[in-house]
Amino acid sequence: MPESHALRRDRLRPAVTAVGADAALITSLVNVRYLTGLASSNAALLLPADGPPVLATDSRYALAAQRDCADVQLLTVRAVETALAELAVARGMSRLAFEAQEVTVARHEALAATEGLFVLVPIGPAVEELRVTKDEEEIALLARACAITGAAFDHVVPAIRTGMTERELAVLIERAMVDAGAEKPAFDTIVASGPNGAIPHHAPGARRFGAGDMITIDCGARYGGYHADMTRTVVLGPAADWQREVYALVAAAQRAGIDAAVPGAAAADVDAVARDMIKAAGHGEHFGHGLGHGVGLEIHEAPQLGVGKPGTLGDRVPITVEPGVYLPSMGGVRIEDTLVVRSGAGPAASRQLLTTTKTVTPGELLVL
Repeated sequence: MPESHALRRDRLRPAVTAVGADAALITSLVNVRYLTGLASSNAALLLPADGPPVLATDSRYALAAQRDCADVQLLTVRAVETALAELAVARGMSRLAFEAQEVTVARHEALAATEGLFVLVPIGPAVEELRVTKDEEEIALLARACAITGAAFDHVVPAIRTGMTERELAVLIERAMVDAGAEKPAFDTIVASGPNGAIPHHAPGARRFGAGDMITIDCGARYGGYHADMTRTVVLGPAADWQREVYALVAAAQRAGIDAAVPGAAAADVDAVARDMIKAAGHGEHFGHGLGHGVGLEIHEAPQLGVGKPGTLGDRVPITVEPGVYLPSMGGVRIEDTLVVRSGAGPAASRQLLTTTKTVTPGELLVL
C-alpha cells in the first residue's frame, strides 16, 4: 500500500505547516505504521512540511522496512528519535513538531537538548484525526478481521456446555480466530458468566457454566493490523423471564443506536438514542459506559460515542455500537457490532455492518 501511505503523509503536511513547524517527528508506533506501513517496536518518522520523509528504525526491522516502505528514505539506528532530530537540524530544520500526547517528559528533554533545534511545538492528535476516516483498503482489512471473528464465534458456540469454564471458552475462541487466519486476538477475550456478567470487562476465570447462566462473550480478531470488536450474549438454558426482558431491551437499544449512526450525526446524540431507551426502562444506572468507539489500527480509537463526547460522524468511519445492562449479583447483557458509517441515499446506505454471526442474531436471544 505505498501509494496509500504516501497519500496519508500528504494529508498530514498541512497540519505541520499550520503549527509553524519545518517538519513533524512522528513517534507513536501506531501512527508510524499508519504513515509508512512499518510495524515495529522501535521506529519514528521525520515528515518535512515540504520534502522527502525519513523513516528511522533499528537493525531488527531494517529488512522489513526496505521491503514494506520502499518509498521512504531509511535510517538504520537504535536511538531513532534523537537521530531524526539531529538529521532535521543538519537539513536546516530548526522548528520541529512532536506528538505531545505520546512523548514523555524525559524524551522531550532529550529532544530539546539537540544542538541547533530551537523550537519544539506540539502538533496534537493530528495523525489520530486523519485515522478516523478510513480508506477502502483499511476497511477491507477491518472487514476481514470481522469475518474471521464471526466465523470463529460460530465455530465455538456448539461447544458451550455445562461445566465448561470461562477461561476454557475464551481459549477456544482465541484459537479458532488464529486458525481462521487472524494474526492474533485484537484484545483479551472476555467471557463473563452468571453474576460475572455484571462486570463489563470481567477477566475470564475458573467459574464453570451452569444451567440458567447468561454468558457474555466479547471477542475480536486482528488482521493486517486492524482490530475487530464484537459481543454476543447467550443463555445456557433454561432462560428466566428477566433475562429475556433485559436482552430484548439491550437488543432494541442497539438497533436504535445503529439506526442513528449516520453521517452528520453527533456522537453524543447517537449515544443518547440508545441510552434514553435503557433509562426509560428503569436501567439507566445499569449502563455506565459509552455506547461505542472507533476501531482500526487500535481497538479503541476516535470517535468516542458517549455522554458529552464531541464530534460528528462522517463517511467511512468504523465504529462499534455496544449498549449493555449490568445487574449486580445477577448478570448482564451486552450486544456489540462493528459497522462502517457510509455516505449514501437512505438509512440502509449509511451503514456497512461488518460483524455477523450465523448462530446468534442480535435481535433474538439464543438459548443453548
